[in-house]
Amino acid sequence: MEHLILEIGLALALIAGAGLLSGKLRISIVPILILVGMIVGPQAPHIGVFDFRFIQSAPFINFMGHIGVLFLLFSLGLEFSIKRLLTAGPSIIRSGTIYMVINLAIAIIFPLLLGWQVKEILVVAGIMTISSSAIVAKVIVDLKRAPNDETEIILGLMMFQDVFVAIYFSVISGLVLAGSTSIPEIIITALMALAFIGGFLFLGHKLVSKLDLWLDIPSDETFMLVIFAVLVLVAGLSETVHIAEAIGALLIGLVLAETEHSERIEHLIVPFRDFFGALFFFSFGLSIDPFSLGGAVWPALTAVILTLLGNTVSGVLAGRKAGLSHRASLNIGLTIISRGEFSIILANLAKTGGLLTLLQPFAALYVLILAILGPLLTKESRWVYNRLRPFLKWPQIPDRRKSRKNTGQ
Repeated sequence: MEHLILEIGLALALIAGAGLLSGKLRISIVPILILVGMIVGPQAPHIGVFDFRFIQSAPFINFMGHIGVLFLLFSLGLEFSIKRLLTAGPSIIRSGTIYMVINLAIAIIFPLLLGWQVKEILVVAGIMTISSSAIVAKVIVDLKRAPNDETEIILGLMMFQDVFVAIYFSVISGLVLAGSTSIPEIIITALMALAFIGGFLFLGHKLVSKLDLWLDIPSDETFMLVIFAVLVLVAGLSETVHIAEAIGALLIGLVLAETEHSERIEHLIVPFRDFFGALFFFSFGLSIDPFSLGGAVWPALTAVILTLLGNTVSGVLAGRKAGLSHRASLNIGLTIISRGEFSIILANLAKTGGLLTLLQPFAALYVLILAILGPLLTKESRWVYNRLRPFLKWPQIPDRRKSRKNTGQ
């Protein structure tokens, strides 16, 4: 294939440039990758041998991005073991329930009012409800907020959402890919998905001691090949039972997180996750023609406003219920606003299932806006608090400079 290597080189150069730019701007790389992909997509110029449309390399880039989805979900599963999810306690259930009831209700009512069909409504509900774990974690680290009181609740919410993702994504993927339309078919699809998840996690939990023994491989090269083989095989197995392969990757991550090799796996997998994950977001951008976004502008902007409102309210309620201050509670709502990988995965699922074509540009705009606004609002949470305080009768934040002056510091 003529110029294939050159096209791949151009794609990698653009992705690397996006990484450098995100570092300079101190924002998430996700929206930049999507933007770059959109700019050099199907409408991009062809200058001599430099073809920015990536015609020859598109199938390869899409395949690599597909692998990126597996690594993203697998890595997410590694962060939370089955045991940790079960022992996290009532605080996660309480905070997560508040968050889900408010945001899922908004996310269902919105597309319902637009007159969309059931499958589209369920896909949009997932797109609008689940935060980006990658962006949220990066924001907490970048702003050095790990020791903050509200961070434990935020992490609990992320864990709750991960469990919700495992169930919801399995049900939705089965519904979309299997083509179930009647109520009995939907119930059967849901039960099959839940049975697959439950059975897999139960079996995996019982086999932890054996997995520790089987994975005791001295060579890092062989160890990595075994992990990759298991990851792809489980993902492929889940696909054969009409459950998206990404959920298989998440499940095997949850199981392997319980083994004594979890840190070794995570150490080896992070570079691949970041590399293939970047290709995933870039390839998603490539699939979007910016000239086709017109019809998605108003639905996306409306969804963004509703998400800002729903996340802020649910975050404040969850924080106050846990006994946190108004400021810390607001930080919860602002920190979890960003949307990312799961929303895009659902949009791709909708495309595979032949659903409404508007869903992909809608998801692209929605994720793009919130992936920028989320980190920005979190960083400027003090300013947001001071703007809301007079209307909500919240207490004033003590001025640190005056406090230091009064104490002679």
